[in-house]
Amino acid sequence: MAARKNTPVYLAAFLLFAAGVGFMVWSALSEDSVYHLNVAEAAALPESELRSARIFGVAEGDISRPQNGLGADFTARDLEKPQIRMRVSYRGVVPDTFEKDSEVIIEGGMRDGVFIAKTLMTKCPSKYEKSTREGS
Repeated sequence: MAARKNTPVYLAAFLLFAAGVGFMVWSALSEDSVYHLNVAEAAALPESELRSARIFGVAEGDISRPQNGLGADFTARDLEKPQIRMRVSYRGVVPDTFEKDSEVIIEGGMRDGVFIAKTLMTKCPSKYEKSTREGS
């Protein structure tokens, strides 16, 4: 009995493996990649490079909300360089902890000088951190 050559099976397995690796590389390098920046870094970049970014900053006191309550327009300032600011517009459910001086993480893109946020997250305030009790 003659031994069968398994070349087609090995070739198919290699092609599937190469396609899988190629897809993983393509998805990692696609336009869906997001830059992680603070407000100062984002302000230094041209608008064309901020099509997709995640920005960390602090919400200032000029928060305005639309009539339906879904969303907020506000100014985000840099934590380390408070003189650098960026206007932000967000439409969606606003976190309960979002208020003046909240540390925020916004994800979206820049358009016409305003950062249009798709997501708005707030960093947990210090009141939720574990506190030490006296006499413990």
